[in-house]
Amino acid sequence: MRAVGMILAGGNSYRMKELSRKRAIAAMPIAGSFRAIDFSLSSMSNSGIQKVAVLTQYNSRSLNQHLSSSKWWDFGRKQGGLFVFPPMVTSDNDFWYRGTADAIHQNLDFLKESHEPYVVIASGDGVYKLDYAKVLEYHIDKKADITVVCKELPGDEDATRFGVLHLNEDNRIVQFDEKPMAASSNIISCGIYVIRRRQLIELIETSIEEGRHDFVKDVLIRYKDVRRIYGYKLDSYWNNIASVDSYYKTNMDFLKKEIRDYFFREYPDVHSKVDDNPPAKYNPGCQVKNSLVANGSIINGYVENSVIFKKVFVGNNCVIKNSIVLNDVYLGDNVYLENCIVESRDTISANTRYVGEGGVRIITDSTERYIV
Repeated sequence: MRAVGMILAGGNSYRMKELSRKRAIAAMPIAGSFRAIDFSLSSMSNSGIQKVAVLTQYNSRSLNQHLSSSKWWDFGRKQGGLFVFPPMVTSDNDFWYRGTADAIHQNLDFLKESHEPYVVIASGDGVYKLDYAKVLEYHIDKKADITVVCKELPGDEDATRFGVLHLNEDNRIVQFDEKPMAASSNIISCGIYVIRRRQLIELIETSIEEGRHDFVKDVLIRYKDVRRIYGYKLDSYWNNIASVDSYYKTNMDFLKKEIRDYFFREYPDVHSKVDDNPPAKYNPGCQVKNSLVANGSIINGYVENSVIFKKVFVGNNCVIKNSIVLNDVYLGDNVYLENCIVESRDTISANTRYVGEGGVRIITDSTERYIV
């Protein structure tokens, strides 16, 4: 494919609360065995993009460990490869990334040394499958300067936490409101863009010279009336995990057969780093209903409508309903969980009860315990 990839994976979100204390949003576990960034990386690999840069910053240790080998996404090659770029202190710059445009600017050498004519920019917190080659073909057909992948939300979903778009009859973007107080459209940006490489370099250099550091506000919105910016409508599954509620909903979506089949049974595949864990073990007397249980887990209790990640131990007489239990969690005997997210590497004492009432409850080491 005639494009290089850049994945913006350095951000933090206060809407993730305690879940972002241990890791970057792009490293959040998804569907039992995946990380959020796997979906962007897999889409790029499956689209034929051979050279991808991941721009990391906030709390990136877990993400860096996950990206330690490029072979899982088939980027281990002589031509191209997977590159991880954290902020660097140099003689000319001592800033962390001050925004998405500044993150790209600090890595302009990557773009200048590339030979592909186009760049695909994606966020690391989207869960989807997308053939970027089709987006590039659309971009060329429209003679667009920038193409923004967008999604039409159902009427009952809140669009105010996204960039809200208005398109004309030719799908050209005529209005772009970033996280408005009130949404006047249900078409939102998916945080995926296609742009010609030399044009991106020019726009980024101009923005930084003028002291502007955000790609959306200082490039897309600023130039929407000057440049030809088009929307490419995505009609398949897409979700963003930048809030506790959206993270919970996304994982719960994988309990639906049609969603699981779309991601795990339909070509192309979603790839991830593989751990050497034994298969999940279901001991006599346990019950598991409509749940995902990842490798390395041992189940002794009752699990219903839940996602159990890797190496989780569920003790005797435990009850887990409508919950997410992240990696390496030990649940003692007689624990009751409902509408909860249990943080990774946590130990839940025996005979305790946690219920999310009126919303999702996050359970960490510091959470107050209620004895049954």
